[in-house]
Amino acid sequence: MYYPWHLYLMSFIYVLAGLFHFIKPKVYLRIIPNYLPYHKLIVYLSGFIEIILGICVCIPALKNISIVFIILMLLVFLLVHVYMITNKKASAGLPMWLLILRIPIQFILIYWAYSYLSI
Repeated sequence: MYYPWHLYLMSFIYVLAGLFHFIKPKVYLRIIPNYLPYHKLIVYLSGFIEIILGICVCIPALKNISIVFIILMLLVFLLVHVYMITNKKASAGLPMWLLILRIPIQFILIYWAYSYLSI
């Protein structure tokens, strides 16, 4: 089945983002909230999940369920964005305006994924 090019772009972004969990795990370790255990496992597992979901959105039989899980994943990642706003170490030196801007961007990504459920 042929999908619009922007669905493949979304797929590529999630696969690439997932790969970076393995290439630069220290970046992700810093932003895992302290109240969660097993930070390294969370980083690698979330990267693996992003890769799998990014691939599965291009498989017709798995597209819709993958999109639902991408949306759920993005909702969970909101916790990380809030943690980065409230924790100076986790903010990685990013300006506060950028950290705050990431929250609405997360909802845009959720809408972007949601928009493919009807295709």
